Amino acid sequence: MFSRFIRPAVSLVIALTVLLGVIYPIVVTGVGSALFPSQAAGNLIYAGKTLIGSRLIGQKFTDPKYFWGRPSATSPQPYNGLASSGSNLGPLNPALLDAVKANVKLIHDADPDNAKPIPIELVTASASGLDPEISWAAADYQAARVARERHLPVAAIQSLIRQHETGPFLGILGEPIVNVLELNLALDSLH
Repeated sequence: MFSRFIRPAVSLVIALTVLLGVIYPIVVTGVGSALFPSQAAGNLIYAGKTLIGSRLIGQKFTDPKYFWGRPSATSPQPYNGLASSGSNLGPLNPALLDAVKANVKLIHDADPDNAKPIPIELVTASASGLDPEISWAAADYQAARVARERHLPVAAIQSLIRQHETGPFLGILGEPIVNVLELNLALDSLH
């Protein structure tokens, strides 16, 4: 009597596995690739045939002639997409305070004459540790340093920031942001 229930249950498991585990992913991947080819491929950025990076994952820039993104909490290397995570350190954790102090010192040492307040995202990692964007304020904070290092007028750098600024989502949610990799590639194309 029990075997009469097992056969339909096993048949249902096999049918649903084929439908939802094979057919559905193939159809969704095909539709996604056809309708949104760039997004389905990971929003990759190429220079000719050379892969530079993705619009979705930040990269570490330390040269003062480039804009810097948010610090990354991934390890063992920064912006490691396979290790996406935040530090999970609370606001009173001494390790977080030490990391923020070290980031503040790094930013201040790179531009000691900058009297503006340092935007918070330049000294703290995000929840994913992979953020590719910074706020307009964080980009503007770095404009004078980048202009000085590249021997360009600050107004030209600020104009470039505005050209690469993305407004709030749906025009109301969030604040204007700038993709750091795209902005740095635009900087390199100036020369």
